[in-house]
Amino acid sequence: MHFFFSDTVVLLFDFWNVHSPAGMALSVLVILLLSVLYESIKFGKAKLLHQSLVSMPTSTSQQHEESDQGSSSSSELPPVSRPRLRWFLSHFGQSLIHIAQVVIGYFIMLAVMSYNTWIFLGVVLGSAVGYYLAYPLLSIG
Repeated sequence: MHFFFSDTVVLLFDFWNVHSPAGMALSVLVILLLSVLYESIKFGKAKLLHQSLVSMPTSTSQQHEESDQGSSSSSELPPVSRPRLRWFLSHFGQSLIHIAQVVIGYFIMLAVMSYNTWIFLGVVLGSAVGYYLAYPLLSIG
């Protein structure tokens, strides 16, 4: 197997069959945008993980909350279940984002496995653009 320059290729599915230079340009643009999306999701997932770790109560602050809430009415949820619920929802959201990242990553990998050089260059350029655009977002906030 080797990379080749061609304007005809079948990408990912049978219905994505490229037969012209315009179709190849559009396909490269779609793959490039998928690569940008992949990089953006990767950085977004890291940012979300950092924010959830910072917002989760530590064991000492949780003990203070329990002692403060111990005197409150019994109609509220137990103090231990709220942090666990927040952790579960955060973990569930991060899992969904991870699934999206894996699916898009495999689509990109399968597109590269078409061995079309134009598609490969679209993935590389999209990854570079996505990294360039998403990296500064980590330092914000």
